[in-house]
Amino acid sequence: MQAWINQVWYGKSLWRWILMPLSWLYAIITAIRRCLYHFGFKEKIILPVPVIIVGNITVGGSGKTPTVIFLIELLRRHGYKPGVISRGYGVDIDGVKSVHVGAKASEVGDEPAMIVARTHVPMVVGPKRIQAAKQLLADFEVDIIISDDGLQHYTMARNIEIVVVDGNRRLGNGMLLPAGPLREGAWRLKQADFIIVNGGEAKQGEYSMHLQPKPITPLLTDSTFTFHLDEPIVAMAGIGDPQRFFNSLQLLGYQVHQTHGFNDHQAYHLSELMKVADGYPLVMTEKDAIKCVDFAKENWGYLAVDASIASGFEQDLLVKMGHEVQATKS
Repeated sequence: MQAWINQVWYGKSLWRWILMPLSWLYAIITAIRRCLYHFGFKEKIILPVPVIIVGNITVGGSGKTPTVIFLIELLRRHGYKPGVISRGYGVDIDGVKSVHVGAKASEVGDEPAMIVARTHVPMVVGPKRIQAAKQLLADFEVDIIISDDGLQHYTMARNIEIVVVDGNRRLGNGMLLPAGPLREGAWRLKQADFIIVNGGEAKQGEYSMHLQPKPITPLLTDSTFTFHLDEPIVAMAGIGDPQRFFNSLQLLGYQVHQTHGFNDHQAYHLSELMKVADGYPLVMTEKDAIKCVDFAKENWGYLAVDASIASGFEQDLLVKMGHEVQATKS
């Protein structure tokens, strides 16, 4: 199913024309919704601290999670106390839930579990973002909120919008759902404060981002297994664009014997991954690893990445932040 969708959205499948009437309907519904907020028929909730949205206008992964981690570390270096809210995709959350170090991906979502494991940031997840934000402010000492996704969640007023674009796939066929991958039209990019392009080539006014890989780390903390470049491995990834991960391993020089792509946010089981590994060392993304650590084998590892964003972004963001903090306080 995922392969077919990718062909429609990023290839030249005729299905996009068949689905176009549904895209028109989607465009009408979303336009009406935006107008209700714009003209005040639907209320926007203003929170007592600045809010940074990290989102995208396409369905699927584009590099939001590495961007969120980058922002957490950047803001901390400059004296801010950031907290994060997220929907917690892939899990059924009743109300809101705080995410603590060691939280299970099956309980809070894979990306929230990974973000907190990496950064120990205060974080609350739940389908109602305003409720999550209020809980975050009540339970933690936070002076700025980063919303992981939520660009189209107009109930929550925001001070800064950061849109992350997949530099290789860009906007696909340029069509709205379901004929294409767009949640909103390309015009939406002009309204964002910052556009970060993950891989590929950034255009004028955009900031390029590259993901810098770390050495492969065993999932088991007490494992002494070493992943050598000249030994074959099996690679798996359950992210928006698995091929990006596979390409990264090959560029690093690893001998990738086989690759297995899974759906984003997919849950895994030991028996399934034992078949995938087929006796070879198994290497996965950091987001996948957080879901597999409880049943991992000694020769299973993950490749963590750090976001590196073009010079100029940090200074431009901090200048914008300074203005927004003053506006929020006044």
